[in-house]
Order: sequence, then C-alpha cells, then structure tokens
Amino acid sequence: MSRKSALLIGATGAVGKKVLSELLARDEWYKIGEYGRRVTTPEDLPPGQREGRLEQRVIDFENIDAAGLKNGQWDVVFVTLGTTRAQAGSAEMFEKIDREYVVNACRAAKSEDPAHEQRLVYLSSAGADATSHFLYPKSKGLTELALARLGYSDTIVFRPGFLRGAQRPEKRVGETIFGYLTGALSRVTASAEIWIPVLAKSMVNAGLLGSSGIPPEVGAQKAGQDGAQFTLIGNKGANILGRT
Repeated sequence: MSRKSALLIGATGAVGKKVLSELLARDEWYKIGEYGRRVTTPEDLPPGQREGRLEQRVIDFENIDAAGLKNGQWDVVFVTLGTTRAQAGSAEMFEKIDREYVVNACRAAKSEDPAHEQRLVYLSSAGADATSHFLYPKSKGLTELALARLGYSDTIVFRPGFLRGAQRPEKRVGETIFGYLTGALSRVTASAEIWIPVLAKSMVNAGLLGSSGIPPEVGAQKAGQDGAQFTLIGNKGANILGRT
C-alpha cells in the first residue's frame, strides 16, 4: 500500500485529538495537515512530532477559499469538526458550524485534478436523519448528503453511538448519566457505545482501506440517495474495524 497524505479538519475536539494522534503514530501517512479554527499546541503533540510530516494552519471558515486547502492535494480528508447548540449559542450558529463550515471546507479541499482519487471520511452521529424534526440529527443527516454530493471518489460516514472516554473542559451531566446507561448496554451489544481511541483507529483504518477494502465483518452499507451515496459504518462496525 502506497503512503498517503491526510488532511484533518477539527483536530482539537474529543475525537479529532485521537485521530491526529493515530495519524502521527502510523507510517502510512507521509504528510498530515491539521487545519482548523485552532490547532494543537506543541506541548500537546506526541513526542517527536513537532516537526516533519505535520503541517498546521489556523484558518477562517468564513473565508475558506483563502485557506489554501486545495493546495495540499490531499489523498484522504478526515472531518471531525462539530459542535452542540449550547456551545454554538443558537440553532443558526449550530448549523453554520456543524454543516456549512464542514461542507465548505471539504469542497475547498477537493482536488481539481480528475485523475486524483480522493477519499472523504466524516464523523457523523447515530440517528443522523435528513428528514428528522430535531435539529441535531437533521443537521448531521443533511451534512452527510451534502458531502456525498461533492464528488469525492469515495465517501465514508461513521455514525458512532455514545463516545466513551471523552476528555472535555466542561462536565456534561446528561452525558455522564447516558454513559452509565450505555456502559450497561455494552455488556450485551456492541452498538451502544465506543471508546474514542477505538473510533479514531477505525476512522484512520477506513481512510487507508477505502470502501472496497473494508472487511465484510464490519457490516458497512451503502446509504444516501441518488447522486449522494456513501459508505455507512455504524457503531458496531466501528468497534470491529477499530480493533483490527
């Protein structure tokens, strides 16, 4: 397998941090780009990874064309950017960050070279549904379809369950309570929750393998609609792929 270049958008979040660490820990990537509103500080990078393959750039999502995303000619684009309505401050800002920023950045990162096969790996959420009456799952579902319409050679979407092991600056009471529930359910099903390092490894594996190379036991499915199809990996499949 030839070495590839990877662009990560949203590396400072709970999952993005682990995806960046996973990328840096593996030799399959000859160049890694970390682009976002913030980037990882040198102190938080793995030892020995402050120079070399890692390219960091703070970008303005309101002026995404000036970010130079296309210049990297990235082989795989990973997206872990997201927010909550509470963090965003309003439903309008939530949709701007969660959907508009994501779609615009991926559009800007798409190569204009028709011979360059690019892969897109997006972190969505369990329950994502473009027809939902609820803000969060609807936004995720609409984002999935919008990304699938961009014309990447291969689009892979992850819909994980409860994210176990999130290290956040703020404590979320509801998340803690839900974690107890999914922890109990995880004793009988692999569909309820996933440890974040496992999810990160699963996403990186998918980025390397592509839809055609994902093992059958993962249970990846074709999803979306005409003109907006993608490969979907659920929580159980992510657990399996992250442990291979």
